[in-house]
Amino acid sequence: MISTSRTDDQPAVSTQRLEEGDDYLAASGFMRLLGYRIVCWKPDYAELELELGPQHLNRWGSVHGGVLSTLIDVSCALAGLYCSVSGPMRNVTTLSLNTQFTGQASAGALRASGRLRKRGRTIYYSSAEIVDSDGQLIAYGDAVNRYRPGAESPVRPSPPLV
Repeated sequence: MISTSRTDDQPAVSTQRLEEGDDYLAASGFMRLLGYRIVCWKPDYAELELELGPQHLNRWGSVHGGVLSTLIDVSCALAGLYCSVSGPMRNVTTLSLNTQFTGQASAGALRASGRLRKRGRTIYYSSAEIVDSDGQLIAYGDAVNRYRPGAESPVRPSPPLV
């Protein structure tokens, strides 16, 4: 596991809430399938961590590019989704996702850090990078996301999906 030291006063997301299923994110089947977890979520920033296992590797023994792309996509999306109101989560659609692969990893933990770069009324731009347990850059990317109707406000959650 990658160790983190925080110097800011922003709280990280409560992992206990996620584990208890108290958050919309905990219900994500894809999140459970890949096995990543949210280690920090605050305004304009999100961090995910994934402990690599054989299910994440391609036939050559390196983490699969689809796994890396997913971590970039999710961390970029979450960077613009933080909501100070508990309950249903704000929702977005990814409009564009660009990924660049810069290294390989086959074991240990990966850390994806997403940052909001610019927000408009309905669209926002974010970027992310993924490092391995040694802090080496493995991949980076950027995304363009559009808020779903009703999700534009950071203090008002989206209406439930039907």
